[in-house]
Amino acid sequence: MSPADFLKIGPPVKQGHDTSEKDLAHTFIQRLMMLDYRARYIQVKQDNPDLSYSQSVPVSDSEDFDDLFSDSVDSDNSIQSQVHPMDVQMAVFHCSDSFLKQNLVTKLSQCQYALPLLVPDPVTKDIECPLWTFRQIQKTWKKTQIKENSNVVNMKSMPICKAETPMVFFFRLGSLPVSKSQLMNTLINDRHSTFFHRNCPGSTKCRLLMDGVAEIAWYCPAGKPNDSFTDCIAFCNLHGDALSFEKQHKILTEKSSVTVVLVPTLEKGQKSTTVIQDLFKSPKPLIILVADNDRGAVQVKDGKYKMGLKDKSQSDVSEGLKGIIKKISSGPHRSFKLESMAKVPGVTVDEDDEVCQKGKSAAMKTVKMLQGMEISKIKVTFLPCQGDLWHEWCRINKELYHLKGNTEQEKSQKQQQLNKIRQNQCQASCNELMKSFTESLLSSKEPSTQKEYFLKWTEILIDALSTDDLSSILKSYDEKWTEVLTLKKKHDKSDLLTSKQIELEEISKKLQSATFGLEHIFREMGQIYEAHRAVQAESSMTYWTTFPELAADLMISGHPVELMDGDAGHVPLIWISNLFDEVIKKLGDQRVFVLSVLGVQSSGKSTMLNAMFGLKFAVSAGRCTKGAFMQLVKVSEEIKKDFQFDYVLVVDTEGLRALELESNDTLHHDNELATFTVGLGNMTLINIFGENPADMQDVLQIVVQAFMRMKKVKLSPSCVFVHQNVTDIAAAEKNMDGKRRLQEKLDQMAQLAAKEEVCDAECFSDVIAFDVQTDVKYFAQLWEGSPPMAPPNPGYSESVQELKNIILSKAKQSTGITLSHFKIKIHDLWNALMNEHFVFNFKNTLEIAIYRKLEVEYGNWTWALRSNMLTIENQLHTRIENGELDKIKRSYIFKEMSKTSEKIKKDMLKYFEDDGDKDMLVQWRGQFENKIKEFQEELVRGTERKLDEVIQQKKACKKLDDKKKDVESKLLLKSKELAHQLKDKSKDNRELQKQFDGVWSDWVKDLTADTKPIKDINLEDDLANILHILGFEWNLIFKCKKNGRYKTISQVADYTGYVVLRKHQNTREQGFASQMYAFIGDKTEKLKCQFKGLLEHGDQELIRSLITNVENQSLNGIMKKPEATRGYSPTYLQEVAQNVQRTVTQFEKNKKYDFKKEFTVDLLLYVFDRAATWLSESHKIFTVKNDAHTYLESKKIQYYNIFRSFCKGNSSAVVFRRNDL
Repeated sequence: MSPADFLKIGPPVKQGHDTSEKDLAHTFIQRLMMLDYRARYIQVKQDNPDLSYSQSVPVSDSEDFDDLFSDSVDSDNSIQSQVHPMDVQMAVFHCSDSFLKQNLVTKLSQCQYALPLLVPDPVTKDIECPLWTFRQIQKTWKKTQIKENSNVVNMKSMPICKAETPMVFFFRLGSLPVSKSQLMNTLINDRHSTFFHRNCPGSTKCRLLMDGVAEIAWYCPAGKPNDSFTDCIAFCNLHGDALSFEKQHKILTEKSSVTVVLVPTLEKGQKSTTVIQDLFKSPKPLIILVADNDRGAVQVKDGKYKMGLKDKSQSDVSEGLKGIIKKISSGPHRSFKLESMAKVPGVTVDEDDEVCQKGKSAAMKTVKMLQGMEISKIKVTFLPCQGDLWHEWCRINKELYHLKGNTEQEKSQKQQQLNKIRQNQCQASCNELMKSFTESLLSSKEPSTQKEYFLKWTEILIDALSTDDLSSILKSYDEKWTEVLTLKKKHDKSDLLTSKQIELEEISKKLQSATFGLEHIFREMGQIYEAHRAVQAESSMTYWTTFPELAADLMISGHPVELMDGDAGHVPLIWISNLFDEVIKKLGDQRVFVLSVLGVQSSGKSTMLNAMFGLKFAVSAGRCTKGAFMQLVKVSEEIKKDFQFDYVLVVDTEGLRALELESNDTLHHDNELATFTVGLGNMTLINIFGENPADMQDVLQIVVQAFMRMKKVKLSPSCVFVHQNVTDIAAAEKNMDGKRRLQEKLDQMAQLAAKEEVCDAECFSDVIAFDVQTDVKYFAQLWEGSPPMAPPNPGYSESVQELKNIILSKAKQSTGITLSHFKIKIHDLWNALMNEHFVFNFKNTLEIAIYRKLEVEYGNWTWALRSNMLTIENQLHTRIENGELDKIKRSYIFKEMSKTSEKIKKDMLKYFEDDGDKDMLVQWRGQFENKIKEFQEELVRGTERKLDEVIQQKKACKKLDDKKKDVESKLLLKSKELAHQLKDKSKDNRELQKQFDGVWSDWVKDLTADTKPIKDINLEDDLANILHILGFEWNLIFKCKKNGRYKTISQVADYTGYVVLRKHQNTREQGFASQMYAFIGDKTEKLKCQFKGLLEHGDQELIRSLITNVENQSLNGIMKKPEATRGYSPTYLQEVAQNVQRTVTQFEKNKKYDFKKEFTVDLLLYVFDRAATWLSESHKIFTVKNDAHTYLESKKIQYYNIFRSFCKGNSSAVVFRRNDL
């Protein structure tokens, strides 16, 4: 299984209903993706309806009191055994590819569950450390230290792979009456089952895949007095009896800081004595917990402790353990780092996979050049196109929509400026980082997993860079802020406080620019593409032409793509347009339903979308979304018939009311973003944190008014209000009045806006479809407790599922929009937004109306001043004409208009203090008072200047008549010089490489025009199809693949469960045995022994011999196939499958039993599992030898060297000829 199998919209996930075993894995994954920690406790529906928990309990005929003490009464032995919940988790883990494993482990971590650290292979028993699965996990905690008799709390945030912490290792020797895992939970979070234990719902005595697995979890303190520990501590738990898993036990004992061993009794001569003796001799701290001892904690010697568990409550044991662990961890101890597991001998690490390593080395090559630099400097140095150049381009481009005065001339100037910026971007774009990144992206197109690994590793390495940088900035910010607060408390108003505040502001700016991720590199790709497209420079460097295709591939494979640049607040239309063109080329012009989300900052928008659809939008308070990102989600085939579109396009947006923006910028930015978001979506989720929608209803008023003004853009938006973090279960009923008031307010403002904009809308829903009865939803709070140790609230995932169902039910009525139309819609909407400027500067519709009224008054006041000035000017002009005046005095003009000026001041004072809307008007009072003052001063200056010019004109006329003007034209001849410069320019290696790449790319395209790359083989699908062709049902095939029993078919101790005795045998007994065996599988030893005698020892050996012979014959048969030279064919598998089936049928003749279908399916799965590696390797050899693309790529360096030598030779020849001349 891969993430692609779950990144699609399927049928609703069942909540609270029993799930059949065949759906168990998928239901588990889907619920886990929705952050529902109850995914572990899914109720299983029995496949046989006659045998279920709902059947009646057997009743005894006897009423004798003595029968109460008798076991003779038949109990209900027919109840099927459930699948152990942790077997479900581990089966899913084993059947997932590395990327799905990583997603699953990340979600398990978010659910505050323990994570697999050492995992034995179910077949080979080799031990693997799935280090790759931990790479996305980031932990944050607050460490408390005592300095100078006071507690100092420092925040730490880092990838968990990099964290160096103490590690406490728990294991047991023998069988115990108490649960080790449950005891560990009390140390980490006593309200949550971090480690699964025997008392958890669904637990069974027998488990197949958990014994020998070591799990790890971290305790992260919150910096509060009630923290269990003052620093982050790792807890490791080895499942099963450590005596049976010596290798895991030794590895983790070596790695641990503290070892905690649980034993049933502490006596010499036991199997466990040697282990305990070795631990006792080791210098490492040891805690021994004895089940049959009731003594308290005793320190036997330095670092060695013993404690009894008998007759003690778990809380007492837990408190005793906490005290000992605190004591040990406060002194010198060994630290544990997850990455160190990669160097442990005898443990295979998933990251050692060849494709993973190729991706990592390519990512390291890219990121290596960034190390040692500040994040802000990285952006300036390596991502110059998206920095000041792009921001300046956006500013000038916005100005183009609001030109004043001589528009054509100004427009021409601004377009020249824009073109110049694009040229500068082109020149700046040829840097090593972008070359390395795009080359790696292009070269890792096949296999696709290598590209995924490359991107993931790049993201991981970049995040590690910015995490380090961010931590140091936060620390310096905290220190500087403390200094400022200390000075303020002392009422210090010296220059020292001012300088400290300036320094704090600088650190604050640095903090804002310290975010750097993969999205910035893709943003740079977009800018490089836009710049080159705009300039259309004749250049051999054409690698930028592939950028939209690369981005389209990523978007199709489920990566979020930036739609609006959050830093510049701009949509790169050329880039987005070409990106969609490439998506349409690859998918066709599919219909999509556009779902967008809008809400205030840190209100949980991205978290909600990720939980709802299993998306990858960035979440966390430190890495808030900036701008807008879009992600494609496919509608699964199962439910496609119910919808009129093929995909849902989810648009996640930056939070409104961002604290880092200044107030004026915030208002304009928020309103613009909100209008864009709601305008794009077929449906918009209005996300509100809490029950009060005040902030959002203000923004929506502006959106409505903006839509009324954008008459040319065809929009059909709708919205659903989502109130998050509502704890009251009766919130929906209690807020009926609040909802009515919300509706009334929105309608009232829509009417006011319609009046302002001369529009016929009568209510809010005339502009944005909205039903207050059905379109307001309340969400439970996200966390069940206080972070960082709180798991997500199961009620939250239920709310998410309910909302998803509502969205999909509404979407059924929508036809969506084609991708080509959506591309045009983005263009039209953005251009309309650029043209709109006025309404975005206001908080709500009422503000706009009041401001417009104020502007009318301002117009009256300025007219009074102008009228008065005109009278004064006419008087002075007459005096100049008459020769009575040769100099203008400004003081005279002010004196003449003082009477009018005073009157206007009084009128303004009265208006701002007596008007009915004075509370809202007050925000503009200072602004308008200054405007009037500046207006008057400018009026006086203008009049003075104008009249002075009249005087100067008169004086100059005479001089002009006395002089003749000589005009000479000079020609500047630069063409020869330019030609000379071009002639002398020698080509360096970089230039040669660019030219060659262009030629090579065209040549490869030409040569491979009619050839397609050799595809990867899909053995799993082929095998399933072949089994189906052979007559096996799909359900049986998938069931056998899922339970994984086929992997150990050659090692099964008893094959009774695979056979059915023929009719002349003891059918009644065999039928019962088969039934029971099917239900219990490899459950308790006692029940296995009961049925072992049904197949004689000789029969058991014959079956085992059959399996061995079939395996050898099949592998020999497959290895004789010419796959490495002629390529893979599913026919190879089918031939082997038919031979196996014939052999099994032949074997059954003259036997007293028949094989069940499960035996043949498991045998075939086993054979093909053994052959898979050889088939894959042979296919790789064939690909290298026969794929044209691969072959040409291998010859590229050779041809480049030839090309370079020709160029160098020609350059030399030119030099020689020139010297001869």
